[in-house]
Amino acid sequence: MKDVYLVDAVRTPIGRYNGALAPVRPDDLAAHAIRELLARTPGLDPVRIEDVYFGNANGAGEENRNVARMAGLLAGLPTSVPGVTVNRLCASGLEAVIQAARAIAVGDASIAVAGGVESMTRAPYVLPKSDRPFPAGHAELYSTTLGWRMVNPRMDPQWTVPLGESAELIAEKHKISREQQDEFALSSHQKAARAQAEGLFDAELAPVPVPRRKGDPVVLTADESVRPDTTLAALAKLKPSFRTASEAGWGSPGPEAGGGTVTAGNASPLNDGAAALLLTDEKGLKATGREPLARISAGGVSATDPHYFGLAPVEAVNRALAKAGRTFADLDVLELNEAFAAQVLGCLAEWPEFDPGILNPQGGAIALGHPLGASGARLAGTVAHQLARKGGGTGVATLCIGVGQGLALVLER
Repeated sequence: MKDVYLVDAVRTPIGRYNGALAPVRPDDLAAHAIRELLARTPGLDPVRIEDVYFGNANGAGEENRNVARMAGLLAGLPTSVPGVTVNRLCASGLEAVIQAARAIAVGDASIAVAGGVESMTRAPYVLPKSDRPFPAGHAELYSTTLGWRMVNPRMDPQWTVPLGESAELIAEKHKISREQQDEFALSSHQKAARAQAEGLFDAELAPVPVPRRKGDPVVLTADESVRPDTTLAALAKLKPSFRTASEAGWGSPGPEAGGGTVTAGNASPLNDGAAALLLTDEKGLKATGREPLARISAGGVSATDPHYFGLAPVEAVNRALAKAGRTFADLDVLELNEAFAAQVLGCLAEWPEFDPGILNPQGGAIALGHPLGASGARLAGTVAHQLARKGGGTGVATLCIGVGQGLALVLER
């Protein structure tokens, strides 16, 4: 098996739902990330790229079924460079990185681009076809932005509860209070704001020019969802999002009393964004003329009961570390996607040997945002840039996935 190097990683700033990136199609977002990635390695002839792997969770609209191929063409890659789109829901971007790395490791490729994209703002509505001609009744539209749609009636209904309700179940399982979740969310915003102020994201960001109907484009240079001025008091005022106030026993002490604890403030928002990474083997690395950010060491995937989907990263990380011959004691950073504060805190409760001081040091998805198909690639790139800045070490990128899966990747430098 060949060593696989992560040469560089870029991402767009993450836009809010219906925010600055709303006018930008997802295929254009992906193309922008690819273009900016390759512009930073001018010595690499794009014709040497053997495949483009891109993650995308929705894919029901402007992605045009295979956004990897579409984005490659829009980015100006030679028509000889193929592209494949992969879907493991929230971990699609990380799955794309793992599949590209695997192809290089076994010798199927020497140089590949991997990444992910999602525009949750521009996700379309879908209309199911009738099972009979000329139906007389009304038809129902389904939003593809987030959540289940057209669920098979044979599916156990417990497995397709809203993701926020699943976070409530995790809070109950591990007795995680509303206050603990709000404190975690506040910390995420504070760390992200500090990282922005210190320029820690600069090496990975590719600002996006956003066209306007009149005048010059407006350039988005920073993640939109970070709230540096949020407070615990402000977070405490938000009502539960997935259990009503009466169901929650509003003012109750927390999940042990059946109260709702998951709010818009301690969950990740809806977002738009894209990320792209350049992966090579030793021969391809020489062609780039660059020093890599990190080496990809091992991956791990796991599955659990769908209604406890947020806890699946626990075993995924355990498996990835075992494959890499590492333990938690070897880690310098762990980036765990913050779908919900309760979900992250639930994972920490099942990792008693893990030092939470190295968790998401630059904030996470609660502050930065979670554009589904892009988040996994964003996490891998963020870990790689942190290891490069430290001058060495070991890091992990991991996500939970709806319907009860977890995915993890170990990177070393």
